[in-house]
Amino acid sequence: MEPASLEKFLHDRIKINGKVGQLGDAVVIERDDNKIIVIADSPFSKRYLKYLTKKYLKKQSLRDWCRVVATGKNEYELRYYNISEDDQDEEGAE
Repeated sequence: MEPASLEKFLHDRIKINGKVGQLGDAVVIERDDNKIIVIADSPFSKRYLKYLTKKYLKKQSLRDWCRVVATGKNEYELRYYNISEDDQDEEGAE
């Protein structure tokens, strides 16, 4: 997964005043190595950003392997599912 493609996806899909792709000065999307920073001057729903990120993961066929987790009041993080821990928990329950 490339951060540049997620940045472009967000730029193309974020709606401002009902219009897609016309961010203007209301929303700024920046990329810093593996982080994508979205700065909004107008009210912007954190839930909407999570929805778009999940949509991107589904489009890239990564939704089964990654999840979107809130790590703070104003930030999200993509994490891989930890499958090995789930297997160990099932064995311990038997």
